[in-house]
This record gives sequence, C-alpha cells and structure tokens, in this order.
Amino acid sequence: MAGIVGWGSYIPKYRITVEEIAAVQGQNLKAIIDGLGLTEKSVPGKDEDAATIAVHASRDALKRAGINPKEIGAVYVGSESHPYAVKPTASIVGEALDIGNEYTALDTEFACKAGSGTIQINAGMVDSGMIKYGLGVGADTSQAEPGNALEYSAAAGGAAFIIGPKNGSVATLDFTASFTSDTPDFWRRALQPYPAHAGRFTGEPAYFKHVLGATNLILKKSGAKISDFDHIVLHMPNAKFPERAAKILGATPKQIEVGLVVKKIGNTYSGSSLLGLAAVLDVAKPEQKILVTSYGSGAGSDSFIFTTTNKILLVQKEARKVSEYIARKEYLGYAQYLKHMEEIHK
Repeated sequence: MAGIVGWGSYIPKYRITVEEIAAVQGQNLKAIIDGLGLTEKSVPGKDEDAATIAVHASRDALKRAGINPKEIGAVYVGSESHPYAVKPTASIVGEALDIGNEYTALDTEFACKAGSGTIQINAGMVDSGMIKYGLGVGADTSQAEPGNALEYSAAAGGAAFIIGPKNGSVATLDFTASFTSDTPDFWRRALQPYPAHAGRFTGEPAYFKHVLGATNLILKKSGAKISDFDHIVLHMPNAKFPERAAKILGATPKQIEVGLVVKKIGNTYSGSSLLGLAAVLDVAKPEQKILVTSYGSGAGSDSFIFTTTNKILLVQKEARKVSEYIARKEYLGYAQYLKHMEEIHK
C-alpha cells in the first residue's frame, strides 16, 4: 500500500485552564479534572480558523516531504468547523501551497474522524495510480456552548499528511479498517451554533463500541497483536476514554504515552488522533509499528497500521514538532477566551 511521505502539525499558542472555566461556571474543579484527565486546552487566535490551521500544518508536511507541491494531485480537508458552510477549505489550502490548478479537492465531515478518512481516500488514489501524492488534513476550532461539559475539552489544532508511493515514505501504510454504525451520540443541526450530545450515551455504545470494534477488526485483518506495537494512538475526547480503551485492549501506558496529547491541549476533534500520530512520528525510530484508531460521532472509527522506515530520521527536524507547539503558551482569562471564540465563529 501507499505510505506517509511527509507530516506536519499546528496548535495555536493560546490556552485556557480548566480551573479558569470551572471558576466561572461554579463547578467542582477536582471532579472535572478527575473525570477528563486534563488541566488546560488550546484556544484559536482571533484570526485563526480551520483553514489557517490546515495551511500551517500542510506547509510543515511539505517541508518534510521535500516534493514539488505541483505534484500533489488531491487535497482533502476534514473538519467540523469549516469556516464556510458553502465554500471549500481544501481550495484555500491548495492555493496557499501554490499547488496550481490540476488537483482534485474536497472537504470532508464525519465529526472527529473527518481527517482520518482523508488518509484512506488518498491512499486508495495513490495505489490506483490516479495521483502521485495526496494531501489529507484534519483541523478544527471546536465549538462548545458556554457552561456545557464540552467547554472544558473542546480545543483547536490540526495535522496534515502527504500520502505517496511506498518507496520513499517515512511510514508505510500496511493495513486499514473501518467500523461504522448509525449511533447519534453527538450532533449539530444546520444553523445551530453549538453541538449537542447524548451525555453518558457517548461512552459505551458510541466511543468504546467503535474504537474497540475497529481496532479488533484491524488486528484480526493483519494478524497482529497489541504487544507488537511500539506506539498506539486512540482518539482522545478526553484522557480517560483512550486510557480505558487501551487497557481493555491490553496495551500498556508506555505504548500510548507519546500520542496522548489531549492531556496538554484538549480535544482537537478532527485533529485529535492525527495530532497523536504526528507526535509519534516526531520521535519515532525506524522499523517501529504504530497503531492508530480515530473516532467520529454518528458514528465510526478508522484504524491504521503503519511501519516507520529509515527515512523518518532524516526529516523529523525539517519542521516544528508537536511538542514545540505544545510548549509555546499564552494563557487567556475567560472573558478573553469568549472573545476569541466569538470572533472566529461569527
């Protein structure tokens, strides 16, 4: 199959702490931190949206790929916070990267797995010979109604991956599998400013059924065991869900440690599992096995098995790493935070 030839990431520098939100909402701080497993989240700048995040991440992916951008034959951007209801984000990214005009472009939407689906589409197109390289992005500036439980974790960020031929890739895509059902655990109707969710229903019948279902499916398909993987990334709506799912699967804390970025930046929705994968690629060694399973409400999961190659060591320092984006911080008060969110979602 095809492989990853370049990857990039982007996380806004702004942060708000769970403590700041809880103080305004009059909630029990300890209970929230214990329940979510995170203490702060990323916040977009007033001039940042899913498109600017996608452009930043894609430029870094190009740096690592080292290819002529005009060789990219497809651009797909997954998000649930596209800046326009009718106007593609993908064409904005293509223009910013100076790809030219000879490429196919599409925006995707499947809650938090809109980004992982773009990797599957591009891999299929590369393998079929329709394109040489394809760009897939997952980026979000997640909305949450003030006072809602989602407000503590809904964050901003994204990652981009250039998919190309297996030879010359930094990580080969060995297997992929998907698990999908009509499970309405989370939704936002047209013209509604904020999403709604079904509370506890989002756990067992939604997240765990699909994440475990897709992961077990790809293990069966590949013949691999959980112990075979050096790194495992599971979608991160919070820290507790992926930690619990990993335990059920028999994974160790060490296997999920590098990709568990939610603890430091919150849930970046379509960027969540992809940022986890980017964080792993930033530090991975050659010949390491990586398992990734995304999740999107509504509901479905995509699973991937990657194997890194010797080339990965040559390009890791060619662009900023996830850890570097996490390290740069500027904290906001609650009033400033609301102003930022109001500006980008006008």
